[in-house]
Amino acid sequence: MTTKEKVLAQLKQADRILSGEALAQEIGVSRTAIWKAIKELEKKGYHIQHLANGYRYQPSDILDAKEIQTQIQQPIEVTVVETSASTMKDAQLAVVEGKKSPLLIVADMQEAPHGRFNRPFFAAKQQGIYMSLLLEPSEQLQELPQYTVLMAVAVAEAIDELLAVDSQIKWVNDIFLNQKKVAGILSEAMTDVETNSLKYIIIGMGINFSIPQTAYPEDLKAKATSLFPDGKASATRNQLIINIWNRFFALLNDQKTALESYRKKSFVLGKKITFKRQDQNYIGTAVAITDTGELVVDLDTERMTLSSGEISLSSIQ
Repeated sequence: MTTKEKVLAQLKQADRILSGEALAQEIGVSRTAIWKAIKELEKKGYHIQHLANGYRYQPSDILDAKEIQTQIQQPIEVTVVETSASTMKDAQLAVVEGKKSPLLIVADMQEAPHGRFNRPFFAAKQQGIYMSLLLEPSEQLQELPQYTVLMAVAVAEAIDELLAVDSQIKWVNDIFLNQKKVAGILSEAMTDVETNSLKYIIIGMGINFSIPQTAYPEDLKAKATSLFPDGKASATRNQLIINIWNRFFALLNDQKTALESYRKKSFVLGKKITFKRQDQNYIGTAVAITDTGELVVDLDTERMTLSSGEISLSSIQ
């Protein structure tokens, strides 16, 4: 560990003010080295209170791979990057490089974020959560858990706990708060071409954490929002990330509960929806979500079962 990392660890662990002398003795460096380390940490965005008798760590919304990794109750490797074109692509590259799973890649900024049907979404540096998880499942493709469903529930419930709110899920992969989108989820499978077998699953997401409402492009202001739309977060991204993944791994072993929660949080069920399938437009009422995460729509003359990969809801009334 560098001096900077040691100073940060000491300040985080302390329940009292630490003097420069005490830090220097504990780490085995000069007080000047401590002062320089404090300045370097502050340049990175950490909040450290300077007092007459020493220093005290203040909650700082800085992505911390070690903090995330140690608090997720599952063996996992965590990598934090300053910027990424796409954490989904980073996860794909990790496979090529032979990195082990589960691997979580978190970016402070995503330059080319995209969701289902390759739709772009708005991102902001240090004000969002952009991450992808690389998993190596033991099941075959037809036996896989409904990862997007599990992930949606994990994200929604983690948001509810953090903000004491009641978020909702738009089938199949969007999280809404106050009738505006705050998060989107994307799952992709990677197969072995030679054996035609499933090798990896990548689950990615973008969460609007503390992007001010005024910062959104005009065409998104009425459609999207953040968990903290005033830009002043009362919690950290690390806290939410840890909670999300702890919930996700727990739900992997309790998929029945996840489906029940998914249905309760759906704001699509019982609503009139418009969708397009094979270049034909349909209007019907969403009446059920199956145990495999498909949406059942009543068209009056018949019922149609929709899978997430083939349609997109264009309107909900």
